[in-house]
Amino acid sequence: MKKSTICVQAGWTPKKGEPRVLPIYQSTTFKYETSEQMAKLFDLEESGYFYTRLQNPTNDAVAAKIAALEGGVAAMLTASGQAATFFAALNICECGDHIVSSSTIYGGSFNLFSVTFRKMGIEVTFVDQDSSDEEISAAFRPNTKLMFGETISNPGVQVLDIEKFAKIAHAHGVPLMVDNTFATPINCRPFEWGADIVTHSTSKYMDGHATSVGGVIVDSGNFDWDKYGDKFHGLTTPDDSYHGLTYTKAFGKGAYITKATVQLMRDLGSIQSPQNAFLLNIGLETLHLRVQRHCENAQRVAEYLENNPDIAWVNYPGLKSNKYYEIAQKYLPDGSCGVLSFGLKGGRDFSLKFIDSLKLAAIVTHVADARTSVLHPASHTHRQLTDQQLIDAGVAPDLIRFSTGIEDADDIIADIAQAIEAAKQ
Repeated sequence: MKKSTICVQAGWTPKKGEPRVLPIYQSTTFKYETSEQMAKLFDLEESGYFYTRLQNPTNDAVAAKIAALEGGVAAMLTASGQAATFFAALNICECGDHIVSSSTIYGGSFNLFSVTFRKMGIEVTFVDQDSSDEEISAAFRPNTKLMFGETISNPGVQVLDIEKFAKIAHAHGVPLMVDNTFATPINCRPFEWGADIVTHSTSKYMDGHATSVGGVIVDSGNFDWDKYGDKFHGLTTPDDSYHGLTYTKAFGKGAYITKATVQLMRDLGSIQSPQNAFLLNIGLETLHLRVQRHCENAQRVAEYLENNPDIAWVNYPGLKSNKYYEIAQKYLPDGSCGVLSFGLKGGRDFSLKFIDSLKLAAIVTHVADARTSVLHPASHTHRQLTDQQLIDAGVAPDLIRFSTGIEDADDIIADIAQAIEAAKQ
């Protein structure tokens, strides 16, 4: 099926007499007839539902739809995008391990890696994603377990050379994990370029309406964990908590997601609620339509800003003048996303006046939903970072993150124009 059909049809296939629309299985618990049936579920000898923290029919249907959209073998929903990033890395990393990550990533992910993971004994080295293969390779160590980047970075809107990152990661025997939140599988499927694990904050374009916080981890099923069994022993050696079961032997290509579910979700929680999964599915049904409109509007806004004398700079991969235009044509030929960044002449203070003068665009922490929104990362989402860390993360002091919604593009542009004039007063 084409991606637009997958958005509508995949995941839930009702049988005779069943609801046409995916039901909300709003239950913590599922009943069985005998204790032996329940025992087999707990021993992972049979698949089924017994407690929603581990599995739920609503969640599984939505996870299956997202896995199909990304071209993966399996997926697991989480309570947030942050939980997805955390679980995806922790599923193969432990105390004493090391990660190589692009420096131009979401501020929450940067803090997770640089602060919280360090407290857990996992070190992260940040690299300039535009550096040469040799420079990036120099960051790897014998204990490196994972490489990470974002298809389109938040908030800098830099485009990742996925194929380059994948080749480097595989040359060092580790998987590449890519956060595909901004591009969505409608515009880019990282697995097709060599990525092994994909994460999303489903709170963004996938939900599309800012109703439900959530995340997802998708596995390509392509990384050969057994080839590097000594490095990824959590997947390739017996798990004492399941009577010596070995995930790669028992579940094959489903090993990674199975382990994340029955080990991490079991122990740490952070499951997405069935109600949120239901709302997410409604959003997914129109994802292919909304993403196209987001990109069309963002392109119009970017072209307006590029020709506006009050704008110091604008960064959007759809502009031919953009540093990432050529690489965007490779990975994002149908459009990138609805988010762009720019700076105003007059610097940081003038930028804040401009933001406060917007009427249609709302100042919110959120990004990538149906309504146009704006944020000044240095003052808001990234304010915990030092000036140098801001620069390393690709966040200039005057950077404005502008998330173009699906309203009429003329109205969005008119709002920007009046806000610029108001800021001059």
